[in-house]
Amino acid sequence: MTSALGKDLLGLEGLSADQIRLILDTAEPFKEISERAIKKVPVLRGKTIVNLFFEASTRTRISFEFAEKRLSADTVNVAAGGSSVSKGETLVDTARNLEAMRIDMVVIRHNASGAPHFLAERIESNVINAGDGKHEHPTQGLLDLLTIRDHRPIAGTKVCIVGDVLHSRVARSDIWGLLKLGAQVAVCGPQSLLPLGIRDLGVEVFRRVEDAIAWADVLNVLRLQLERMQTGYIPSLREYYRVFGVTLERLEKAPRDLLILHPGPMNRGVEIDSRVADGPHSVILNQVTNGVAVRMAALYLLAGGKPELAEAAKGGAGR
Repeated sequence: MTSALGKDLLGLEGLSADQIRLILDTAEPFKEISERAIKKVPVLRGKTIVNLFFEASTRTRISFEFAEKRLSADTVNVAAGGSSVSKGETLVDTARNLEAMRIDMVVIRHNASGAPHFLAERIESNVINAGDGKHEHPTQGLLDLLTIRDHRPIAGTKVCIVGDVLHSRVARSDIWGLLKLGAQVAVCGPQSLLPLGIRDLGVEVFRRVEDAIAWADVLNVLRLQLERMQTGYIPSLREYYRVFGVTLERLEKAPRDLLILHPGPMNRGVEIDSRVADGPHSVILNQVTNGVAVRMAALYLLAGGKPELAEAAKGGAGR
């Protein structure tokens, strides 16, 4: 049975605004379950989910594990470093072996853009993209949308993504999701860290972080992905912080109260001041909580679940 989202969740670019809203709306009762620390609801009992991570991850992997276990699914964690992949097995071989085990879903993170799509075309199981190369990170984009929506309507809100947009799969998912839901979107960062043709997506570009702060209602601050940089994209970390760091002094000059988001992990004192990350404008910890709820919603919907049943599960959940 095909779900309302289709077979897979590979990116926000391919989803409609209604599908994105469906995930966010379905996440609401699961968010309450998560906030109440209810251990399990039995809506995915009997389902087997494989977490297949070809890149190191802590936050995303643990968030998916929590989501799967709270839905009562059976989970198997596979890290590439300790699997047959490290011995030369290809993604095709991995896909065939997974399918032979009669699993229901695969959550995959891979350093190659398009790897989840490649896998989804070759297995019948549902595939969720947990981040692929520099392409997309759809569940992070969805939790960012949910966090913004917790505080204000998304339509018409001005959201500026600040930092290393070039290497960020989060930025791409955020841009697609925000635009589909009617937000105004901008990016800000050094020219060397902005993708060519970024304006063609319908976003504004700021060269100075002060101008971005003056314009925005929401700042989503991205970390510098130094591990993906092959050459010198910036003069130094100190210079980057001096020119583009989101500091308390800069926020105090904003004409309105801003929401501050960050997908993590943070480089404190590089892209963001600790006083900002831990301050009253920050909703970074809310993002973490919402991450579990959004992933619960995505897993549930892909398994054919109905939003109204998710609401009922909240009421009948036990500890």
